[in-house]
Amino acid sequence: MPDRRQPDSPTDDNPFAAPPEGRPDQPWQPRSGGGGGGDGDGSGPGDSGGQRGPARWDPTDPIQRRARYALLAGMWGFFFGIFGIPSVGLLLGALALYWGISALRGKPVAATGEPGAPAGLDALGPAARPQRTAAVSGLVTASLAILLAMSSYALQLVYKDFYVCRDDALTKSAELQCNTLLPDNFVGEVLQVRR
Repeated sequence: MPDRRQPDSPTDDNPFAAPPEGRPDQPWQPRSGGGGGGDGDGSGPGDSGGQRGPARWDPTDPIQRRARYALLAGMWGFFFGIFGIPSVGLLLGALALYWGISALRGKPVAATGEPGAPAGLDALGPAARPQRTAAVSGLVTASLAILLAMSSYALQLVYKDFYVCRDDALTKSAELQCNTLLPDNFVGEVLQVRR
């Protein structure tokens, strides 16, 4: 059977291979994105000034944190509004609005004090897109959460007599009598006490 080994094969693509003869050992460095033969200092053809692709999530950056907070608070505020806890939904919606607006308008740490530097999420470069999406999604869900909470409070204010009657009723038949205080429309059908 013929020997398939190639004794003089290049080892440039093997990160675990020993260095060529006559070249000293060097500490391991991640391979550059271009894949071509770098000169050993980590700057290959695909390496543009040490930047290897888009910036990643940085939890120390207040803009990125606020964008994520806006998304989470808006989403949970919307859920609390749907499940009938309007006070928590209103609080989370207001926080999400604040965090979303401050994320879209804020200045990153690197851009403060530099004249002419881009402000807000634009200064993050390629990392701005997911953060902008999170901030805008947080604003949308926050608006829905606040809308649900305000409509719940408006219904309680407009149909106050019904809610007082229902809360004061001691029996099921007394609670059913409170349905006469509701209008004969879709809102009345939604709010009425079921048998």
